[in-house]
Amino acid sequence: MAYTERKYDSGKMRRKYERGKGSGGTYGTYEKGTSPSGSDVTLLWKTNTAGYEQLCQMDPAGTSDRWSGWRCQQFICRVSELGDTVSGRQTGGCFIIAFWWSVDCIFISEDWDRGTNQVLSTIRSQDEVPLRSAPLIFIATALTHLLGGSAGREGAAIQLGGSIGNQLGRWIHLDEEDRHVIVMCGMSAAFSAVFGTPMAAAVFAMEVVSVGVMYYAALLPCVVASLVAYDFAGSFGIHPENFHVTGIPAFSMENGIKMGIIAVGCGAVSILFCLLLEYVSKGYDKWLKNPYLRVFAAGCLVVVLYWILGTDRYMGAGNQLIEQAVEHGQTQTFDFFWKMLLTALAMRAGFRGGEIVPSFAIGATFGCLAGQIMGFSPSLSAAAGMTAVFCGVTNCPVTSILIAFELFGFQGVSYYLLAVAVSYAVSGYYGLYKDQTIVYSKYKAKYVNRHTKT
Repeated sequence: MAYTERKYDSGKMRRKYERGKGSGGTYGTYEKGTSPSGSDVTLLWKTNTAGYEQLCQMDPAGTSDRWSGWRCQQFICRVSELGDTVSGRQTGGCFIIAFWWSVDCIFISEDWDRGTNQVLSTIRSQDEVPLRSAPLIFIATALTHLLGGSAGREGAAIQLGGSIGNQLGRWIHLDEEDRHVIVMCGMSAAFSAVFGTPMAAAVFAMEVVSVGVMYYAALLPCVVASLVAYDFAGSFGIHPENFHVTGIPAFSMENGIKMGIIAVGCGAVSILFCLLLEYVSKGYDKWLKNPYLRVFAAGCLVVVLYWILGTDRYMGAGNQLIEQAVEHGQTQTFDFFWKMLLTALAMRAGFRGGEIVPSFAIGATFGCLAGQIMGFSPSLSAAAGMTAVFCGVTNCPVTSILIAFELFGFQGVSYYLLAVAVSYAVSGYYGLYKDQTIVYSKYKAKYVNRHTKT
């Protein structure tokens, strides 16, 4: 059989899949993680003639024709990359429709399910996150990803953490203020486990609720929850993604101006993303009032767009788009637009997930494109764009900076700081979460206490 053997660099998540031909089917090397002992391993994907895929660890001796049978498992698809590499994606929308018709009809469409907005509302004593929503949201999000819906994982994780935290607070009879803190702990733990960024996770829960005011009483509990969740996820072999940013020039006035221009564009893109989500939602409400018909129509649109575009690169969370932009400085002209559109169509139709990871992909692809146009480092521009758009849609500048540090390192710190600050100012009062409150003005030392525009 023909294959290319590679050793995986444990510091990077390259996910390169090189195919070759063999008599038994199609073979390829799949670089993915380390062994439980921490050593580098070589993994091989084998697709047999029946269309099934096997993930096998190569024989320790490294011979080309031997399989290590104790490490082989058979899958219909590569489930480790839910939503990014699932085959047969052109039929995914139809399967999503079928699932949603049954589950959403019974459980999800109830008034109490408002996603992450409901968690934010709970912290301000305006709502409750019922525990029963946790498994339903988890299952729905997993199936959305499995079948190619353009959504992130963090929405389910944050809701899961918030609902569990709220219920624990009730079981141990915490007062209202302490129950708010434990809900934030649940959010921090979920964010840390999903993204592998414990510093950012600890701050995000405190920062996202009320812009301009942070719940410092929750700092220690959120830090502990974040670190425990990070270590717990690592014990299951779930390790954070770290991206290698290349072509970082010395910070100068000229380079700072270029990055500032890119950041202005990222702020504008974040507004565009929020507006697109709102307009798509209004369009659904106007033309497709029936929620089940809406889901059906959205699934059909996903299928149609798949065939028109001739690619599945915009399906799923968008991890591949991020990797190509940041690691390799490569993107296509309209990657950011198509990712925005497909995310809006899916999320506002009622599919489950989150907008954060798609916003990462939008920011990375737009930043990379802007860097190419301006003759500035595409890799650095992608990294800065990723954090800048995240800041623009969440209004969380401190969290955004910490994410940049944890994902990209400190070498480009000046550019990340500048990009986040400019995007925060340019994005105005728009945001993903309508229950998020802007307590103090972004531009003056003035109390405004207003909800974000969504």
